[in-house]
Amino acid sequence: MILQCFLSMSDPTLQDADEIPDNEQRQFRLPMTMIGERLDKVLATLIPEHSRSRLQGWIEEGHVLVNGVPGKIRQNVGADDLLVVTMQQAPEQTAFTPEPVDFMVVADSADWIVVNKPAGLVTHPGAGNWSGTLLNGLLYRYPELAHVPRAGIVHRLDKDTDGLLVVARNEAAQTHFVRQLQARTMGREYEALVMGHCPGSGTVTLPIGRDRHVPVRMSTVTPIAPKEAITHYERLAFGYIDEAPVSHVQCRLETGRTHQIRVHMHALGHPLLGDTLYNGKSLGQAQRQMLHARRLAFLDPATDQPRSFNAARPDDMEQVMAAIEWEAQ
Repeated sequence: MILQCFLSMSDPTLQDADEIPDNEQRQFRLPMTMIGERLDKVLATLIPEHSRSRLQGWIEEGHVLVNGVPGKIRQNVGADDLLVVTMQQAPEQTAFTPEPVDFMVVADSADWIVVNKPAGLVTHPGAGNWSGTLLNGLLYRYPELAHVPRAGIVHRLDKDTDGLLVVARNEAAQTHFVRQLQARTMGREYEALVMGHCPGSGTVTLPIGRDRHVPVRMSTVTPIAPKEAITHYERLAFGYIDEAPVSHVQCRLETGRTHQIRVHMHALGHPLLGDTLYNGKSLGQAQRQMLHARRLAFLDPATDQPRSFNAARPDDMEQVMAAIEWEAQ
């Protein structure tokens, strides 16, 4: 067994591997009796606390030397080879690092920050997006947020949705905002461009959960662990773009489920323009889901007085709207 060969060695780096901090080097001299094995397989045995895929990434990035030369994933290593591994931090370990990130602050106080998030910016670090997020930018501009859970973020916007969200600057304010969300007293209004001529107004109450067949989607059809979701909508106008019918709608949320407006409008048969995940078409210049968080209202944690903010539509949405041939109402 490879593992038995390794453990029979006297090299102290093997016994104390767990105690060596990341970004330092570990050296492993392979035993003379060892039969050749793939480098990634050997490393997976030597450093079992890390996944093989992660170790393969280190090899590809040049962090693993075999006898002083950068190793290859599939190369064989064996008797008397010297492996030098420069340990790398997991991406989630550096997710809460301050970084300069471009976003607009609409207003702030000692207790809160109202942000106008641009489309394309991820709100919170996660798989595939461990840096360059709104959270990283908030920590850069407001260092005190390092002492607040999730850097004060209490609700999120999808990556390709733009508009307003509020961030708490201390734990007391964060608790206050979370309670407003739970009590459904925080006002969140959106505007969207959707496929088809949407009915005049209504309310969608279909529960939302993870799609059983497509993990990146949410669903109202046999969802996994569905949660209550309520969206009020009103058609503001309708017209045509590239001869396809479209509607301009206003949506108001009572709940805040992942992809809620996108899923509910899709369930109505009116997916958002540009929202290809939910069968929306990229008509005209709609290269993302046409969804804008235009209004945010809440009670100020310090005074309990109402505060309200509005954000103008971004340029790309204005360009799409300008290309629509609107019908007289």
